[in-house]
Amino acid sequence: MPGISPPAAAPQGAPQPQQPPFGSSSATGPTPNKGYEAAAMQRVGVLVKAMTELLPQVGMQSELGQALHKAIGILGKHVPPGATSNAAEKNQIEKMAIQNQQNGAMQAQLKQGGAQPPASMPPKPQMPMPQAA
Repeated sequence: MPGISPPAAAPQGAPQPQQPPFGSSSATGPTPNKGYEAAAMQRVGVLVKAMTELLPQVGMQSELGQALHKAIGILGKHVPPGATSNAAEKNQIEKMAIQNQQNGAMQAQLKQGGAQPPASMPPKPQMPMPQAA
């Protein structure tokens, strides 16, 4: 039976093959959530449409108009035609209105003396005051 020789060592100074850390392999890597991706695509489509509607108001010759035109070109490559529908636009506008209303209520509460803890939270325990002897 011929002898089995150990594998030859790499020459001094040669790069050693790197092994990934234990537990990190492509089989356990994160997978994108297609639902979030589709929702994001619709939101970007709404933004591109809104920027397109703004462009004539600011004019192509202005600095803002040129920036809008550039952004529309860049984002438009990622949003296929028909990625947004009227219903998607309506939903996005309603979501933004609700968010604005919540933010406004929170800001008003902060202006009136700070945020109060929610009713479901118990009050902070008070430290007993030492009594004078």
